[in-house]
Amino acid sequence: MIVRLMGEGQLDVAADDLAALNTLDSELEAAIDSGDEATFRAALHALLENVRKVGKPLPADSLAPSELILPPADAHIDEVRSMLGDEGLIPD
Repeated sequence: MIVRLMGEGQLDVAADDLAALNTLDSELEAAIDSGDEATFRAALHALLENVRKVGKPLPADSLAPSELILPPADAHIDEVRSMLGDEGLIPD
């Protein structure tokens, strides 16, 4: 799965890593629902760090379409809330 980290580029994330990312995505959703900024910030950073850890960077000139777009680490809680779909940022 090709994931774009806004402001950072694209990463290729293996299907085997999606379950762990979905767990972090669920934690992010819960933090957004609670409105707790500190918990939201920690959950967003954990999700992004994990994507960076498991993903393989694509070349900057890659034209591969992104299947997922994740917000930057400094995104506001309302900005991320508006990006959430029925399945969060990362579909099951």
